This record gives sequence, structure tokens and C-alpha cells, in this order.
Amino acid sequence: MSYIDVFNGDADGICALLQLQLDSPRSSRLVTGIKRDINLLDKVQADAGDRVTALDISLDKNRQGLHRLLDAGAEVFYADHHFAGEIPQHPKLTALINTDANTCTSLIIDDYLNGKFRAWAVTGAFGDNLFQSARDTASKLKLDDGQMDELHKLGTYINYNGYGQSIDDLHFRPDELFRSLLAYSSPFDFIADKSSAYELLENGFLEDIDRARSTKPEFETENIAVYILDDEIWARRVTGVYSNELANQTPSRAHAVLTHNKRGGYQVSVRAPLQNKTGADELCRQFPEGGGRKAAAGINHLEKGALPQFIEKFRGQYE
Repeated sequence: MSYIDVFNGDADGICALLQLQLDSPRSSRLVTGIKRDINLLDKVQADAGDRVTALDISLDKNRQGLHRLLDAGAEVFYADHHFAGEIPQHPKLTALINTDANTCTSLIIDDYLNGKFRAWAVTGAFGDNLFQSARDTASKLKLDDGQMDELHKLGTYINYNGYGQSIDDLHFRPDELFRSLLAYSSPFDFIADKSSAYELLENGFLEDIDRARSTKPEFETENIAVYILDDEIWARRVTGVYSNELANQTPSRAHAVLTHNKRGGYQVSVRAPLQNKTGADELCRQFPEGGGRKAAAGINHLEKGALPQFIEKFRGQYE
């Protein structure tokens, strides 16, 4: 029997697995990638008796791989908050799926473990831009404002590290970052350790976000805004966290941040208005390679010629 842990390379996926591994340490094979690399079960080979954990990746996008693993006799534990479609009923599948716009995989695992490693769950929720849910969960820990701010920053930095067109764009491979974080039962210990990766993540984030803030909208109305970042590595790294920042600055407006991809088109990050956290997944699923969740979704490849069509549908969704 072997353990295989499959997880999204962003803050939510990493912090969800941290909680599970801290609760039940095990030697496992890690399968992950950049934030947008979500068809991860296609990369997994498992046999009867193997135990596969899948975290923060859409079941709908991994349906074929999931059925293949179950048919092979593997046991699958699946926790996620993205659009799932029909959830298979199978004796070897445990599925904790909650697509509510105010939760994430880290919070689902927090409930599953009865808050055993809650500070990591709060970190993951902050990273997924669920500020109110993070604060509500953190209230049970009785943190002061300074501690809350530390978890907010760390979640943002871990999430920032997951974005890019390829692993080479990232400061750390997500599996390497996970392993370094696993040495700390508390995120506060990681932050306090001067030998940790924290300072590099923070400096990289601050430099990249400062560049993004100088970008002017390509198109904007009262209800939506579309930004196109420069064709640079820093832009590919910062797209997700910059999208979150824009959403928080203007909570009544929907935002789309586009970066140039290696296929000659755009990668798109969409954030629904924080005052109406719905529709982002519906919008993105209208395009090939689009998907996500109600409040935040994306398109891996949008042809440049399809930009006017995207803006039209974007306006139709939110105006």
C-alpha cells in the first residue's frame, strides 16, 4: 500500500494538506503543480489498496481520472470547493465537497479535523481571499490583530507562489514549499524562523505587486474592469493576488486580470464582486479551458481575437 497526496499548488491546497499530514504523518508521493494545473489525477497511477488524497482540485475536471483510480481499487479521499458536477457514489470514495462561496478546502479540512491545526486553515482561507471566513474561523483562536495580520500575509505569499505559466516562473516548486512548511506545526513558527523561505516570498511579492499596481485598465465600467499585464515573468506570478487585491479595493465591481501565455493568447483570472460572490465559474466555463468557483475562476487560454467576446460576456454577467 502506498499514499499519494494530490493537491493544488496554491495556499488553499497546501494548507489543507498540511493539516492532514500534521494530524497523520505519513510518507507519501506528492503530485501538484502550478495553480492552474488542476487535471492532476491524470498524473496518478494507483493500485488496489493504495490511498489517494485529492485536495482543492475540481472533481468535474478530474472525473475521468477519479473513475480510473476507483476502478483500479484505490481508496480516494476527496475534499474541494470548486464546481463538482455529479459526485460519484462509490464505496471507496470519501467526498467532502462544499461549493459555498464562503468556504475553501482548508476550512473543509479544519471542520473535518475539529480545528486541530486551525491556524493553518486560517492561513489557507486568507490565501484564497476569504477574509471574513478567515477572521470568523480565527476568532476561535483568540488572536490579536498583529497575529491575524501575520496569517493574512503568509496566506497571500503562499498563494502568490503558486501562480505562473510554468514551474520555472515560481520562486519555489509547490511540493518543495509544502515540505518546508511541514516542519512547522504552527505558521507562526515558520514566520519567526529567519532561515525559512518567508523573507524571499515576502520580498518577491512586494516587488511584483508594486509593478502590477501601475497598470491601467484596458476596459472599465462601473461594474467591471479588465486589466492586461505586461508579458513578463513577474506579471504571471502576481496575476492571482493582484486580482484579489482589486476585488478587495472595489468590492462592488467584478475584475478580470489577463496575462500573456506561451500559446500566443491570454490566461484570465476573474473575480466576482465581493458584494455578489457568484457567476465567475459560469462565465469562465463558457470558454474552452475555463473553470473555477463562484467567487473566483479563470481561463487557461483565451485567444487574443476572443477578447472582445470575453468582455461582452463579462459585461453580460455583471451588468
